[in-house]
Amino acid sequence: MPLDDAPATRVPLADVTPPIALGPLDGRYRPAVAPLVDHLSEAALNRARVEVEVEWVIHLTSHAVVPGAPELAPDEEQYLRDVVATFGAAEIAELAEIERTTVHDVKAVEYFLKRRIAAAPEALRPDTVLPQVNELVHFALTSEDVNNLSYALMVRGAVREVWFPAALALSDEVAALAAEHAAVPMLALTHGQPATPTTLGKEIAVLAHRLRRQLRRIASDEYLGKLNGATGTYGAHLAAVPDADWQMVSRTFVEHLGLTWNPLTTQIESHDWQAELYADVARFNRVLHNLATDVWTYISRGVFTQIPVAGATGSSTMPHKVNPIRFENAEANLEISCALLDTLASTLVTSRLQRDLTDSTTQRNIGPAFGHSLLAIDNVRRGLRALSVDEALLARELDANWEVLGEAVQSAMRAASVAGVPGMDNPYERLKELTRGHRLTAQDMRDFVDGLGLPADVTERLRNLSPATYTGLATSLVAHLE
Repeated sequence: MPLDDAPATRVPLADVTPPIALGPLDGRYRPAVAPLVDHLSEAALNRARVEVEVEWVIHLTSHAVVPGAPELAPDEEQYLRDVVATFGAAEIAELAEIERTTVHDVKAVEYFLKRRIAAAPEALRPDTVLPQVNELVHFALTSEDVNNLSYALMVRGAVREVWFPAALALSDEVAALAAEHAAVPMLALTHGQPATPTTLGKEIAVLAHRLRRQLRRIASDEYLGKLNGATGTYGAHLAAVPDADWQMVSRTFVEHLGLTWNPLTTQIESHDWQAELYADVARFNRVLHNLATDVWTYISRGVFTQIPVAGATGSSTMPHKVNPIRFENAEANLEISCALLDTLASTLVTSRLQRDLTDSTTQRNIGPAFGHSLLAIDNVRRGLRALSVDEALLARELDANWEVLGEAVQSAMRAASVAGVPGMDNPYERLKELTRGHRLTAQDMRDFVDGLGLPADVTERLRNLSPATYTGLATSLVAHLE
């Protein structure tokens, strides 16, 4: 149907109240990612800006940086900090109303805070000195001084309080799954072909170890901040108060916020720390993606069976199906998250000359980048909890592939040859002829071993070996997770 012929009676969904979400993170998947809203939403950005402006006023007054500025009493400092603590729906709406006039988000925050300071005599006490520090709001700052510190606080909070705890819990659950099945023998597949047996737990442990290594990197990542003016020179600072040690003021303020001070920037903080963090999170995502695809494959192979959820439907037409949707959902969301994180990391490290505005729009997508990762983590955790292991299937697979012992036998022959045992020529070639493209039984392998002329103890060791016991140190290797 041509677009011009679309039904005229259709209700415009954009006009529906309450508003309908454009993206899935604010719609279908909202419950899984809601904790990030408190850190990475537009409202959270504005609250962080208010916090930075408030703390800057307190820092200037408590350190007597600007001559003539009064020192604030504890109740006055608390009044300012309560502006941040009580920041909610009414304040969000008020800021939006101010910004419609300023057409500048940070300037709107400045005016918003000045309104609160003007209201202090009635809200606090008539003799408050707060009105005297009104012009210390946004004093000598460029918008990017406020924004870079706000984003650092937001991202740090989102990572440490929401994303990292969820990722750590996931890695612990993967490690627990590995420990539970540490001794369950399993036929390995390399290139999709039967290979030296392992244990299910050891293979899961590899993934847990990889996830934890990335989490250690993320835990040590820095969150940088700067406060040095319009082009990073402290020009306005020195012009206003030439006798202040502005680098020390800047450093102590940034560190007071719990951030690492960046002493040398243009107008913007260079965002290199963000690129480093996002690369580490993307790498965690990719390891988790590997886990999701491996578990999906184990489910397809029958190693894992999925515990049906009462009332749930796997297929709209095939009633028998229990689809691995948690892992498929995780794959897709991890790919989206990585695409966003890669774009953030590559874009944010570049700014034309002393400043351009590409980072402003780019950073507004930090929330979706972490949101899709957090959603994937939630799906994998839920998927793992619905798995059980079919040990009988694993045993059947092993017993059907006695040829995998060819590696063990030829290796024992090599060792015997070095020790001077005669008749051990061409061990690899002889086992290749015996096993390649052939299915062997236990008796076939034992008959071959018996005819080799190996020392009695070696013969006995190989005769007692089976695919199920040929797992080397796999079981004990899982203990490295401890």
